[in-house]
Amino acid sequence: MMDRLAFTQENRDRIQVVESSFGPSGKPLNRPGRVLVGEGRLKKLSRRRPQSKVFYLFNDVLVYGTIVLHGHWHKSQKIFPLENIQLEDLEDSPQMKNQWLIRTPRKSFYVSASSPEEKQAWLEHIEECRLKRLRDASCPSPTFAVTWIPDQASAICMRCLEKFNMAHRRHHCRNCGFVVCNNCSKYRAVIAHINPIKAVRVCKLCHCRHLSWAKAKERPRLNSNGTMRSFNGDISVIREYNPSSDEDTDDNPRCMWVPTQVDSFSPYVYLKPKHQKPTRQHV
Repeated sequence: MMDRLAFTQENRDRIQVVESSFGPSGKPLNRPGRVLVGEGRLKKLSRRRPQSKVFYLFNDVLVYGTIVLHGHWHKSQKIFPLENIQLEDLEDSPQMKNQWLIRTPRKSFYVSASSPEEKQAWLEHIEECRLKRLRDASCPSPTFAVTWIPDQASAICMRCLEKFNMAHRRHHCRNCGFVVCNNCSKYRAVIAHINPIKAVRVCKLCHCRHLSWAKAKERPRLNSNGTMRSFNGDISVIREYNPSSDEDTDDNPRCMWVPTQVDSFSPYVYLKPKHQKPTRQHV
């Protein structure tokens, strides 16, 4: 009983340290029943190159952020409920070793660990917590965001085939993930599973497909059995490009950060009541 109480208090203290590391711009993380399962640093494939991010695995959410000042302060906090996460194991690539894909409704991205053992630990513990979360709460199957094609994968716009340069910059369609130029992505759409309110960038082809879908939706159609055919679409609103609402900028403003004792440059740390990873049972 004393061990459990000691761990409960230690767990609260650990979560408070993590919460403080994100400063006033971060969302509160300390709540009843939440347990910090593991923490560590992973490489996340951003638009141009892999970047080091600090990741925290809780029993109900996955949190990551940008490392500031040797890992003691963090910014750009992102929180993903585990029931809305899907993992996909991947082979190594020239740019990313020990990598896997994390799919969520709002964004999907590649991450990599420093070793195969660390990768396996992350995959096992995320999946274990995710499955337990799904058992405890019945949740509908989410729609996952497409994975962006990395900038360096294409030297030309994947719609008009014009070559990129300093004046002809790369952008990404949020609906298909293609690398496109500004001229081919002047449209904005509200994609419900990414953001139910904010309109995001979509390419010309996805815009045209939505217009075709919208027109078809207005005309009732019958299935082969004579019943009415229904149309399902994720894009609900389309509008022309507005330079003042470019969503490519950082969502989190700059602010002062609170220093903490967390060293996110350490390898993956597995946190449980006895603070040790359970050994594998060999059959």
